[in-house]
Amino acid sequence: QVQLAESGGGSVPAGGSLRLSCVASGTIFSIISMGWYRQAPGKQRELVALIVGATNTKYEHFVKGRFIIFKDSTNNTIHLQMSSLEPDDTAVYYCGATGETAPGVSFGSWGQGIQVTVSS
Repeated sequence: QVQLAESGGGSVPAGGSLRLSCVASGTIFSIISMGWYRQAPGKQRELVALIVGATNTKYEHFVKGRFIIFKDSTNNTIHLQMSSLEPDDTAVYYCGATGETAPGVSFGSWGQGIQVTVSS
């Protein structure tokens, strides 16, 4: 009932930048959190950055000030601005969201994932 559409991935050299975007659509009463996760080959999916409500953000330690997560004015779209990318950032990046489709009816959704490749 809630779909997440990701865009903005691609291939860049080390030190480059990319912006990922995620748009939530469908039956949405409210969004509690939206975030970006990533999964590298042979590894578990891990949190990259999360935004709760309008402005509360959380970043994993490996971000080290290189990434910024923010919402746009519609509140149903988030962006992840990634700078100073490193080869270890290579992974499939997934958008995730939680919220309600109606008062008291929760949802949790994932996007299909988007590839980010950083070459050395």
